[in-house]
Amino acid sequence: MTPLRQRMLDAMVLRGFAARTVEAYIHAMVGLAKHYRCSPDLLSAQQVQDYMLHLHRDRKLSFSSVNQAASGFKFFYGTVLGRDLRGFDVPFARVPQQVPELLSRQEVAALLTHVPHVTAGTFLRLAYATGLRLNELCHLRWRDVHAEVDRMCIHVRQGKGGKGRLVPLTPDTLAVLQQWRALQPPRPAEPLVPDTPDWVFTARTDRALPLHDQSPQRWYRAAVTAAGITKHGGVHTLRHCYATHLLEAGVDVYSLQQWLGHQHVQTTARYLHLVRPDAAVGARGASLALLTALPLTEPAAMAEPA
Repeated sequence: MTPLRQRMLDAMVLRGFAARTVEAYIHAMVGLAKHYRCSPDLLSAQQVQDYMLHLHRDRKLSFSSVNQAASGFKFFYGTVLGRDLRGFDVPFARVPQQVPELLSRQEVAALLTHVPHVTAGTFLRLAYATGLRLNELCHLRWRDVHAEVDRMCIHVRQGKGGKGRLVPLTPDTLAVLQQWRALQPPRPAEPLVPDTPDWVFTARTDRALPLHDQSPQRWYRAAVTAAGITKHGGVHTLRHCYATHLLEAGVDVYSLQQWLGHQHVQTTARYLHLVRPDAAVGARGASLALLTALPLTEPAAMAEPA
């Protein structure tokens, strides 16, 4: 490891950056250095801008991905190297805000009854019922599921930006978790490795590791295809459905902002545009138990993958 890379890592650790942010920023800097085959502290602002243009125009990366790299560059040149960014411009692209393709309650129910196996069904049900991000759900631990009557919630310890939060845990969601835990092999009284995280979803090859985030995306696509749903999206679509369906049920925007882990309420308020016009009649006053509010559909056969 070069001293420059260590300086950047130390600066991010000191500021409490999330692990995924650290990984993304280091990846961006490595790509920049490899592109020019020299240390990034020797590059000019124009060279950095030319590289960002290369990422979008030649490598076909989205503006969101380029902006993530730009954040890493700004941190490196502005914070690590201490340069005046007014003379070292790292621009951000304006990303058009697209309205996500939501699933109706009927489509969510159809998706959940066409999952390929029990693990997929449990994961996707929890994604819809809690609104957790994909990475948050993959890294959920049993110790963070609080089932006490006076404190039923899920403690998200490492959300986006390294922020923690509490998410309501309804009885129907707790039942899904309890059924899933009953299917798990018994854990030893004393873990083989001290302080081993008790992941709710583990990697198939190593139970000491959390579930990789690519597996749920495959499960989602398989369920969508089997259910005959043609709308685009991935597991994150269920988070959009969670937010919109709760707003239709009468949940206020500020509570939903806390549960989703949004820094600004304006981000949450965008879901107001997706609320059905007849929601005040059809859904207002419904409980927070999204799973039991889904329409009944014929369940598909489920079996664990070989």
